[in-house]
Amino acid sequence: MKIFRGFKHPGLAPECAVTIGNFDGVHRGHQAMLALLSAEAAQRGIPTCVLTFEPHPRDFFAEKFKKPELAPARVGTLRDKLSQLKLCGVDQVVVLPFNATLASQSPEAFIQDVLVQGLGAQYILVGDDFRFGAQRAGDYAMLDAAGQRQGFDVARMNSYEVHGERVSSTTVRAALAAGDMAAAAQMLGHPYTISGHVVHGRKLGRQLAESAPGASDGFRTLNLRFNHWKPAASGIFAVLVHGLDAQPLRGVANLGIRPSLDPNDVNGGRVLLETHCLDWPAALGGEGAYGKIIRVELLHKLHDELKYDSLAALTAGIAQDCDDARAFFATYTETRRQTTRDRI
Repeated sequence: MKIFRGFKHPGLAPECAVTIGNFDGVHRGHQAMLALLSAEAAQRGIPTCVLTFEPHPRDFFAEKFKKPELAPARVGTLRDKLSQLKLCGVDQVVVLPFNATLASQSPEAFIQDVLVQGLGAQYILVGDDFRFGAQRAGDYAMLDAAGQRQGFDVARMNSYEVHGERVSSTTVRAALAAGDMAAAAQMLGHPYTISGHVVHGRKLGRQLAESAPGASDGFRTLNLRFNHWKPAASGIFAVLVHGLDAQPLRGVANLGIRPSLDPNDVNGGRVLLETHCLDWPAALGGEGAYGKIIRVELLHKLHDELKYDSLAALTAGIAQDCDDARAFFATYTETRRQTTRDRI
């Protein structure tokens, strides 16, 4: 899959079948749309293209009007969005910077400058609530009329439903905010996942509950930055870590701003996913995970973030979270075994 920042690149396909949207979470509704896009592109012998925006348009307006409440909680990072789009078989992604120029562009100019001249769109697939251009003045009817005049096809896909409920980024955000990881996984088509490079932190966790002074073998954590200030999920979770060992590693993770720690630490003010593996791979040693790309599946929420008044209380709290995560995995493992037996 080719990835482009903007559409003024010689490597872009001269013609394509394109769909447009933020694709936050790349949920099952998005996946169904991308499957249809691929089928239509194959019939025409052209590649598929996803046109997406960074930042999210509502992030831009939240900053412009100094109203943070306008910004949506983010399901996934750009890295995770691109990874999921690749898994869906997308040929190329154009990430268009959403700025004041784009926000003020008329719908007619967007069609001509971006879709026709920029992308060479021959087929355009949009959702049933698609709006575009300054003041969101453009709609499906306008796009379809332009297609009839200029010779490109336009199609609209109805909402995707699971058990009678419309699947959207909004409903995924609501499930994650409520800590209903099973509902989120059903709408996403897989467990909720965050990936990234393991970065350095204060290395405080390894000093908590260490086996001996200086051993640094306490609650060692794998730290991933969530590059948005408003994640859709937050709290303490039982997780599986992929990318460090041949088998997924069980763990407990904190997604949030770590209210018990000094806000002036090395990652102060950043949203982090901090994961402690219940069984640390000996082959990694103490420093072997830094810089590696890992994927963390958040399977079950244990509780919201808590503020502890001392390191001793924090240590006891983490130890309890580890016990609770082990109890979850005992049930989770048995459930998976039973499911496997039932399938056989």
